Amino acid sequence: MAKKTLICIVCPRGCHLEVDENFNVTGNFCKRGIAYAKEELTTPTRTLTSTVIIRGGVIPRLSVKTSAPIPKEKIFEVMEEIRLVKLEAPINVGDIIIKNVANTNVDIVATQTINKQ
Repeated sequence: MAKKTLICIVCPRGCHLEVDENFNVTGNFCKRGIAYAKEELTTPTRTLTSTVIIRGGVIPRLSVKTSAPIPKEKIFEVMEEIRLVKLEAPINVGDIIIKNVANTNVDIVATQTINKQ
């Protein structure tokens, strides 16, 4: 592996990291940057946010997110499952919308409450 350059997103500082072939990390201000760089290059994950259609509510779409980070390579599969969801109001914040989305052991949860119209 050639030397990789990353910008750390763990905190607002945005350290410019360099990682060599032995996973030695430089450019970090704190230890969290080391962990971030190693994870990003070996098993990258993301928290995904989106919206789903909700009928009979005061607004037409419900914001949702993953309950935990998912593998980066599963993003499109998860989004396809989310796209198929159509709900009826009311929905409460924290309600599970999709259980074990794309076999990730992660749920899609509502991030807002939507009452009936």
